[in-house]
Amino acid sequence: MSTHRLPSPAGPERVDRLRGALLAADFTADGLLDLLGAPAYAALARGETVPALRATRGGGPLETLVRLFLLQRPVAFGRAAAVLPVEDCLADGWLVRDGDEVRASVDVRPYGGPQGEDWWIVSDLGCAVGGAAGIGGPGGAPGGVDRSGLVLGVGGASTTLAGLTVRAPVERALDLGTGSGIQALHAARHATSVTATDPNPRALRIARLTLALSGAAEPDLREGSLFEPVAGETYDLIVSNPPFVISPPSSEGDRLVYRDGGMSGDDLCRTLVQRSADHLTDGGWCQVLANWQHVEGQDWRERVASWVPGGCDAWIVQREVQDITQYAELWLRDAGAHLAGPAEYAARYDAWLEEFEARKTRAVGFGWITLRKSGADRPAVTVEEWPHPVEQPLGDAVMAHFRRQDFLRTHDDAALLAARFRLADEVVQEQVGLPGAEDPEHVVLRQNRGMRRATKVDTVGAGFAGVCDGTLSAGRILDAIAQLLGEDPVVLRDRTPESIRLLVEQGFLWPVDEREETG
Repeated sequence: MSTHRLPSPAGPERVDRLRGALLAADFTADGLLDLLGAPAYAALARGETVPALRATRGGGPLETLVRLFLLQRPVAFGRAAAVLPVEDCLADGWLVRDGDEVRASVDVRPYGGPQGEDWWIVSDLGCAVGGAAGIGGPGGAPGGVDRSGLVLGVGGASTTLAGLTVRAPVERALDLGTGSGIQALHAARHATSVTATDPNPRALRIARLTLALSGAAEPDLREGSLFEPVAGETYDLIVSNPPFVISPPSSEGDRLVYRDGGMSGDDLCRTLVQRSADHLTDGGWCQVLANWQHVEGQDWRERVASWVPGGCDAWIVQREVQDITQYAELWLRDAGAHLAGPAEYAARYDAWLEEFEARKTRAVGFGWITLRKSGADRPAVTVEEWPHPVEQPLGDAVMAHFRRQDFLRTHDDAALLAARFRLADEVVQEQVGLPGAEDPEHVVLRQNRGMRRATKVDTVGAGFAGVCDGTLSAGRILDAIAQLLGEDPVVLRDRTPESIRLLVEQGFLWPVDEREETG
């Protein structure tokens, strides 16, 4: 029996009835957690199904839906009919009948929206959460589906990008490489119109199902690679979780469209970033997940910063680095190559290392790239490595970072000292030193929000930050500190602006807007 045909709902009223049935059975993210318990729920998110199978041995409505749509197990026709509008589901292709049983044709996974919305992400069977179980490997593709065109659901990269994205209201948003439609679904909450593109026509059909089942307006769906489908058009927000994997050339049958972009090295990510400015409105945002090569003899920061197009501010954050052997093993396993036999696995592994050696690639970085089309003559480009935990969602923190860059760009040292600042919320001070010592060896300011940064400051810096409540200018605070310490206030004013700039750039201090001062 083949279950490869994608659903084709006859009309919105049928999708509404299906959504109503899912809600009535509590087939939601919260409902799953309550049914499965935290360990089985977490295991399912890793692609491990045995704990969930054990937890769904009863015959309740929610257990029936979990078995059908998440565990890909057949259920008796009568059980399905007790929960779902089963004739609609059969006619529209959500279910396939096999004698007295029915099976799901796609994976339908509950997903909690940012404001508590109940959404559902559609993907190919066995492809809901990424490659933990060897997606697309032997036996991994549903019957009749071209393995290279499989469409994944929500993985860690998807949720990372969704949490990073700036959520200000916009007129037009573009989800480039939409896949199962998760980024387009998020964008539909705050964009008047959403365009979603993908070179894989199967992905566009699945994205339409995701948005329809989740109750979102249908996006403008276009087939094609990179910016080809939107030539000459501009957007206020561009988001992309592209096929960024750096892999050796492969035959068309072995290529996995969801991860392999068909370009050499990290050229796809570079091209996407470089061309994005042509498709951004003034002040528009482009937010991308990317991999980049660490090439022998080159500073990765300079290399990736060179991708930033003119007139755009940028914030590039490297979250993880893997050596080439770790990287090859990760993506070979993702493709299911470990299931193909030792000889074939070794040959493919060798091909990956040969490609890296030819490109003098010693490691691969993973991270975020955010661009804002500022039109500035002196764009602010920040490139950093930050492997530490952060607080998601980060969209507001991303916006704040660029606002602070605007402030710093327009304030020389004199203007900086005339400005007023307040200490950011939930910043704490730690003093490090030997027990009983009169003075600490150093003082650390630590954020408990956003990027959760920590930075060392001297006595003046700690005192300055502690006094910043928005009432006094930076210069007046430094004069008071100079008097308290018996220092020359002119000397202190001359040497402190650089430290203030760092605290502002990293988000420890916030400039007080003039409207706030007089409001």
